[in-house]
Amino acid sequence: MSDTNQSNGTPNGQKGPIIPKSANEALRPERVPDPPKRSRKARSQMVIFLNFLMTLVVFVIALAIIGAYYAISAYQSPGPLATNSNFIVRSGAGLAEISNRLEANNLISDARIFRYMTATNLHEGETLRSGEYEIKAGASMKDIMELLKSGKSILYSVTLPEGLTVRQIFNKLQADTVLEGELPSALPAEGSLRPDTYKFTRGTKRTEIVQQMAGAQEKLVDQIWQKRDPNLTLANKQEFVTLASIVEKETGLADERAHVASVFLNRIGKGMRLQSDPTIIYGLFGGDGKPSDRPIFQSDLKKETAYNTYIIKGLPPTPIANPGRDALEAVANPWKTQDLYFVADGTGGHVFAATLEEHNANVKRWRKLVAEKGEDPSAIAVDGQPDDGAAATTGSGTQQKKKTN
Repeated sequence: MSDTNQSNGTPNGQKGPIIPKSANEALRPERVPDPPKRSRKARSQMVIFLNFLMTLVVFVIALAIIGAYYAISAYQSPGPLATNSNFIVRSGAGLAEISNRLEANNLISDARIFRYMTATNLHEGETLRSGEYEIKAGASMKDIMELLKSGKSILYSVTLPEGLTVRQIFNKLQADTVLEGELPSALPAEGSLRPDTYKFTRGTKRTEIVQQMAGAQEKLVDQIWQKRDPNLTLANKQEFVTLASIVEKETGLADERAHVASVFLNRIGKGMRLQSDPTIIYGLFGGDGKPSDRPIFQSDLKKETAYNTYIIKGLPPTPIANPGRDALEAVANPWKTQDLYFVADGTGGHVFAATLEEHNANVKRWRKLVAEKGEDPSAIAVDGQPDDGAAATTGSGTQQKKKTN
């Protein structure tokens, strides 16, 4: 009996004769064993679902990271705007509306990114504020968000110079095309509005400017009145503002306002009429003002109005314009002089006199200057003296006064 070998393929490891194999049989692969059977746990539908869910979550997270990176990059990258442009955020506009309008005006590339990223960047209590803004060329969405959040909108201004009447101020406010809304139906009291330059944003109401002017003038008058010369003979703030309005209209030179104020106060102290040309103008033309080419004639001095200080004694019933700070301070703290008269000197200012004799000599010189210019010195009340020869204070004439009519 021959030897047997476990490797010869006999079943159950039984020994048997060695059977030689051919080359083909030796190269033929042996039978591959069957794979192990999957456990019931591995075949569970729940496990399959959880595997799918985890894969989906990982995919969504990866997608979100990519999307967030893109959104942040787009939010901070330069925008499509080629040149500076103005953008208006209306009052009450929400983030969605603002985002859509920014995209529609080609200021940003994607309204959705601006909306969601801005909502993320705004802290509690912060919002995009209404107003008109200048968006710089190439501004990123983040730059625009910061600008709209800051409220630093474009400021416009309206300049209302000293010496205007309330009606003239209203005319300027009405003509301003940036301001909105109607003016108050009733005119404020003459002298109650502070002349100044007022800054505002688009959409500001005209009534708001009027309210600012009234509040500012009241505050200014109170401050200056409290610091007035203790020997000032004016009885109250109404008289104070009235005289300041006359001084405002008499001279445009800041360094002689206190001198002019002293003349009027000296005349009041002596019971003399003020005889101020600007009061005649207000009595004749009211708040509309005198036409620029219309001089004051001798005949105007005799026209009876409540404001003609050539006829009435003391101050007129109301201010004749809105005085500025310089005129108010000049009246509150006038120069100490004995002067009772002044007349234009031909250089834009005035020459003052304490006596009628000095004043008449000054008037004579002024009439000569007027005649040399080819004007009729007898037709224009350059010296403010009525026909009866009574002494007058003013000789400035309409051509030498501040041009505010």
